[in-house]
Amino acid sequence: MPFDFEKLSIPEVILIKPKVFVDERGFFMETYKYLDFAKIGIRENFVQDNYSKSARNVLRGLHYQKIPKAQGKLIQCLKGKIYDVFVDIRKEVSTYKQWISMELSEENCHILYIPPGFAHGFLVLSDTAEVTYKCTEEYSFEDERGIIWNDPDIGINWPIKNPILSEKDKVYPRLKDADNNF
Repeated sequence: MPFDFEKLSIPEVILIKPKVFVDERGFFMETYKYLDFAKIGIRENFVQDNYSKSARNVLRGLHYQKIPKAQGKLIQCLKGKIYDVFVDIRKEVSTYKQWISMELSEENCHILYIPPGFAHGFLVLSDTAEVTYKCTEEYSFEDERGIIWNDPDIGINWPIKNPILSEKDKVYPRLKDADNNF
C-alpha cells in the first residue's frame, strides 16, 4: 500500500503518510487513491479542490461549513510549512472543543483527513506556503462559518501572538456563540 494511515487522538481524524519514491530525477508519490482510503474508512466523494498560497504569519481559519454543506477535507502542504489545527465542534461527542495541531510541510509530505464536524485553520511558518485540499462538499457562501482563532474556551497554543488575518477571520465569534448545527 502506498500509504501509512494513523488515527489520531480524535479517531475520526487520520494522518496519512504517503510513500515517497526518491531517485536522481526527483520524487514521486500518490496523494489519493480511493480504494486504499476506503479500506481505512475514508469513503467520501471529494467534489472540489482548493489551492492557496500565503505569506509567513498568515493564519487562515478557523473555518467550517454548516450541515447540509459540511465539508470533510484532505489537506496537504505542497511548498513550505504550516501549523495545521482542527477543532471538534460536534456538540454531542466526548471530544467536543478538543483540538489537535500538527506540522504539515513539503518535507514530511503528510496529508491530513478531517471529516465534517471540525473547524480548521492553519498558520504559515515558512516564508510562503502553498496548501491544497480536497473537499467533500462544494463551497457554500450561505453555510460558511468560522470561530475566532484565539477563542479562550478552546485554548489553541498557536506559535504566534499577532498573526496576519483576513477581515472576516478577525471578527468570527467564539465557539459558544457560533452558528453551529453539529
